[in-house]
This record gives sequence, C-alpha cells and structure tokens, in this order.
Amino acid sequence: MGTELMRDRVLIVDDIEINRLILREILSTDYDIVEAEDGDEAVEMVLGGETRPDIVLLDIMMPGLNGFEVLEIIMKDPVAQKIPVLFITAADASTTESRGLKEGAVDYISKPFVADVVKARVDNHIQLMHYRNDLERLVEKKTSDLMKTHEQMLETMANIIEYRSLESGLHIKRTRQLAKIMIDAMLLDPEYHRELIDTQYDSIVKASVMHDIGKVGIPDDVLLKPGKLTPEEFDVIKTHTTIGSNVIMDISSSLTDDAMYLKHCADICLYHHERWDGTGYPQGLKGYEIPLSARVLSIVDVYDALVTERCYKKAIPHEEALKIIEEGAGTQFDPKLVGIFLEQGDKFKDLELNFSDGEI
Repeated sequence: MGTELMRDRVLIVDDIEINRLILREILSTDYDIVEAEDGDEAVEMVLGGETRPDIVLLDIMMPGLNGFEVLEIIMKDPVAQKIPVLFITAADASTTESRGLKEGAVDYISKPFVADVVKARVDNHIQLMHYRNDLERLVEKKTSDLMKTHEQMLETMANIIEYRSLESGLHIKRTRQLAKIMIDAMLLDPEYHRELIDTQYDSIVKASVMHDIGKVGIPDDVLLKPGKLTPEEFDVIKTHTTIGSNVIMDISSSLTDDAMYLKHCADICLYHHERWDGTGYPQGLKGYEIPLSARVLSIVDVYDALVTERCYKKAIPHEEALKIIEEGAGTQFDPKLVGIFLEQGDKFKDLELNFSDGEI
C-alpha cells in the first residue's frame, strides 16, 4: 500500500461565505482547504501548531481584527512570519494593495476572482515557499557540517598541544566530559538555567577543550620544566591565556558560523585562570565579572590537574582534590559552582577512574 503524499494547506480568511466557497472550489483540487470567518479565528489557526497553514488568503475588511491587524500579529511570530500571506482586495484597491505589500504580504488577489489568476498566484507562492524552505535546510546543513569541521580542527590543535606538553591527550577528553557533568547539573538550577539556555550551553562543553591552546606559544624549556618555575618563567606561562584568546579571535575573524561557540572558546582561553577574589590573571577580574564558562572551566581544569600525574607533579587522591577545591570556594572559585561540583563529586571520580590511555 503506497504512502499518500501530504498536500499543502491553504487557509482562506473571509467573513463572507460565498467568497470562501468560490476560493475553495478553485483550489480544493490541489490543496487542503481550511477556513476562518474572522481575524481572531485566523490568528488562532496560524499560530496553532496543528492547524498552521502553508499559505494564507486574507481578506482585509472583516469584523473584529481586520486583515492588516492579523498580518501584524503574524509578522511578530518568528515561525508564522514565514507563511506567505496574499491579501484579498477589491479590484480598485491599489492603495490597500501597496500598504499590504509594505507590511509583509507577498501578493494580492483581486475580487471578483478569476480562477486561473487565483490558481497561478497560489501555485507560484507555494513553490517559492518550498524553494525557500529547502534552501534554508541546505544552508543549515552546510553550516552545521562546516562548524563540525571547524570544531574538529580546533580540537585537533588542542590535542597536538597536549602531546607537546607530554600529556596523552586524555586531558582534553576528560575536560570535555567533566565540563558536561557540571553543565548538566547547572541546568537544573534556576539561577543558571536561563543563562545557559541563552548562551547555548552545549557550546560551553565543546569550547572547554580549547582552554590551553595558547600553550602553543610557550617555549619548551618553560612548558616542560619538571621543577618549580621561577617568577619570570611563571609570567611566561601566564601568557598562554592571551595567546589562546588571540588565536581564537584570529580564527573567528574568518569563521563566523557559530559566534557563540567562538565566544565561549575565547572567554575560556582568556579567563580560566581568573580568581573569584580578583587575584587571578591575566586581567584580575573578580566574581561575576568572570564569564560563566570560564568559572566552570577553572574548577574542572584544577580538579583534573590535581588528580592526574603531570611532568612536574604526582597525582593526588580524589578526596583530597575535593577538599582543596572546597577550600578555594569564595577565593579562587565561584562558591555556588563549588557547591554544585561537590554534589557531583562521585560522577567526577567515576569518570577519572574510567579513563586510561587508549580509552575515550
């Protein structure tokens, strides 16, 4: 048994029944027809998900909301405004037609109706609507594919830097997963939920792997020094924050497909060593001056650094790392984020235990 093709839906809005009957007769062979007797009913159908039409034929002079008022409401809705609206006008209504086109209508149909003209205009705008929708989907897919390529390129750069630092590359993978644990928990908190939604929280997780990309500009004798750094050497290490931000800004000048993702990358690179009390670097930001993404990453980065072995230190136990971060609440770290981190401590421990060389 074959699948029945979906037909486009035409909404006819007119308070005069005979006009609706004539238009239904002209169009019903090729389209599914729905009708509204006034502007209020039309708005309800256009804005409703189940009854939303693919095109609207809209009379102007109606009781209650007139056609211009209906059009104004439609144009304020980001989804409904993409539905083509054709005004139904009198034959001599050139001024009305001009106003309607300026306010967002795509065309008009004159009364008395000429069947071939009505059919042709509806057909043309339905085809244009489908072409536009197909083009938007194609652009979205191309943009998505391009951004995935950009993200993979940046993550590869980050991994190269980890290998240069004599790490296995697992720090990058752990950082992403630890950041995700934090973000998932923060989404359940009303204080953070709205901000995370507005700033595309998944972009924070993806951007977390970029935090140390600036180490590409740090000399080996400083980056790989096994002992304690001198004050001068530590000043050199500090520059990885600004170097990383500059790298991201150079990239973002040519890759503008996902501005929020690149913003999170730049913020995390530049600010993940700032401290809640204002004594961090490179800018000495304090408290909520520090972007949320960087405040999250600072906890994640320090935790992973504590519980893993580096060329300059031994690993410490998970419980000791928790205590160190707890003691840093209100000085080094955002105290509320530390509370969320401690609540997720078991998940952090499980993740670290499940990671070993060769595992993802």
